[in-house]
Amino acid sequence: MENTPILSVQDLNVKFSLRGKTLHAIRDVSLDLYKGETLAIVGESGSGKSVLTKTFMGLMDANGWIDSGSILYNGHDLAQFKTEKEWLGIRGKEIAMVLQDPMTSLNPLKTIGAQIKEALKLHQHLEGAAAHERMIETLRDVGITEPERRARQYPHEFSGGMRQRVVIAIAIACRPQILICDEPTTALDVTIQAQILHLIRELVRKYQLTTVYITHDLGVVANVADRVAVMYAGDIIEIGNSREVFYDARHPYTWALLSSLPQLGVKGEELFSIQGTPPNLFLEIKGDAFAPRNPHALKIDFEQRPPFFAVSPTHKAKTWLLDPRAPEVKPPKILKRLRKGVELEK
Repeated sequence: MENTPILSVQDLNVKFSLRGKTLHAIRDVSLDLYKGETLAIVGESGSGKSVLTKTFMGLMDANGWIDSGSILYNGHDLAQFKTEKEWLGIRGKEIAMVLQDPMTSLNPLKTIGAQIKEALKLHQHLEGAAAHERMIETLRDVGITEPERRARQYPHEFSGGMRQRVVIAIAIACRPQILICDEPTTALDVTIQAQILHLIRELVRKYQLTTVYITHDLGVVANVADRVAVMYAGDIIEIGNSREVFYDARHPYTWALLSSLPQLGVKGEELFSIQGTPPNLFLEIKGDAFAPRNPHALKIDFEQRPPFFAVSPTHKAKTWLLDPRAPEVKPPKILKRLRKGVELEK
């Protein structure tokens, strides 16, 4: 990995207009993505993971907008893009996305081959024999046997796992720099999940892709990520390499997420669950957004938003517990089982 970010998000704020009210979905997020790395963004549903990455491709809903901040990529500030023409040079060509439900990504009325060729024509200006050759090669790359025959078939003739392979084929056909995987295995059974994750890892190596995984499944993170960013209430509250976040987490929300891992459960005992609910993003959040659900919350947590505190050169967390004046609070004992329960591959 290089030290220069391939994509850099600075102080990003994203808002949505809903029923006459304004929802503050992304709150002052800054994030650097480095060439060749796999970054996982984790958090509960509604934490802003998908909204954040959709801003990289101009895929936000019509009622959403970037209120302030920048997204720097290849000399461009993507936050300033307004037209489809501008996005056409980025979306699919430079930054591609694999969504969780392949059936919503594929056109049921077109053959698999035609859909891959469509992407190649749009982004690579490839047609005829050259497009056909690239299409067949890409289907082989994603592990689809008999690609010539399969290319003539329609999405309904494929299983869920095979459809997801086709969606990945469309994403990588144009050789993008960044691949965003939004819960790519959620709709699949466990065996197929493992195959798809292995496939993505192989493609990352072959095409030297920079990858962003969006997931709420920390088990997936353990197998794929170099770095992990933890999101809560539209903000990144902890970021570090996989070992740091799994084995030396510092934010109470990250402790709670890790404690919820089924691998840490003990037979006969109730599984851990995080008490309370995330804050209402229609309202202004004062202090640390996690404070009302945090059993270790300090008085300042309800009054002032914490800055990032550095734990190491690669690891930082937004919690007042890291302030030198804060009392010492040890992570939950259950997290000691993590080393046995979760094997990190990286």
